[in-house]
Amino acid sequence: MTRLRAVALVIVVLVLVALLPPGAAPQTAKRYRIGVLNTALAANSPMVEGLRAGLKQLGLQEGDVSLDVRFTRGDVIALSTAAEELAKAPVDLIFANGDVAARAAKGATSTIPIVFTVVPDPVAAGLVKDLAKPDGNLTGVSSLTTELVPKRIEILKALAPRVGRVLSIYHPDDAASRAAAEKAQAVAPRFRVAVLDRAARNPGDVERAMKELRPGDGLLPPDLSSLAIPGRMLELSLAQKVPAVFTAALWIQQGALAAYGSDPYAEGIQAAGLVAKILKGAKPQELPVEGAGKLVLAINRGTAAALGLRVPDELLNRADRVVE
Repeated sequence: MTRLRAVALVIVVLVLVALLPPGAAPQTAKRYRIGVLNTALAANSPMVEGLRAGLKQLGLQEGDVSLDVRFTRGDVIALSTAAEELAKAPVDLIFANGDVAARAAKGATSTIPIVFTVVPDPVAAGLVKDLAKPDGNLTGVSSLTTELVPKRIEILKALAPRVGRVLSIYHPDDAASRAAAEKAQAVAPRFRVAVLDRAARNPGDVERAMKELRPGDGLLPPDLSSLAIPGRMLELSLAQKVPAVFTAALWIQQGALAAYGSDPYAEGIQAAGLVAKILKGAKPQELPVEGAGKLVLAINRGTAAALGLRVPDELLNRADRVVE
């Protein structure tokens, strides 16, 4: 009797499967593998944690997606090797943080989709030719560094109204920082300031450039993958009592006067939307490069006081982060 019941059960199952429409048979869900490439000091950088959070918000859990994180602890040269390893793995998509990492990924593969974040200027960096219609296998989120130059000068003038000259330092081999310096020159008349743009390949070049500063001058540090140049600019700006507006809030905790720019964690969350669309079948060239959706104004009141500056109430009310 038991044997007859088993046979009957099998027959019922076969009949039910036969009645299902084509393609409706149960399938195992695909598990996606994302390669992560950056120069961070640890695997849990803000961009990567933002990506995890963003994917989770979109319903992609740990069981659906695995991250193969490669971080080079500031070693830019190691990025190319790491990118090639991810391309050979293979992975379904590469999530690249920073323009140097994105270029390394682009050099390693022309077929695997690449989504980038914390890239100051994707066009100047040579990643895409058109933000609205990215070509090839790349798209992502731009930090809008070049576009935000006027706002940084505006903040500098609000904090130090007497500033008449602004030193804008750029790295000659970094197209994005050159583009930002050119933008500063272009908008300078609007703010009635003169812009001195100076190239710096290392901290020594920074020191020589900053010897040109005099009382009443201001400073615009560049957005670079290496922190050596902006780091030295911070030290000298504090020692020489020169007001400076940086591109990222991380400098505020180190004593910088002010910063205005994108939030890396939020960029990771935003990029997750592009990643999810590509994993579901969209092509990178169908997805325009997005500008960072969350911008952070950070001010250090202690540094302002040390420089003899008063922070206007209007600026304090606008600030997302204030350090006393």
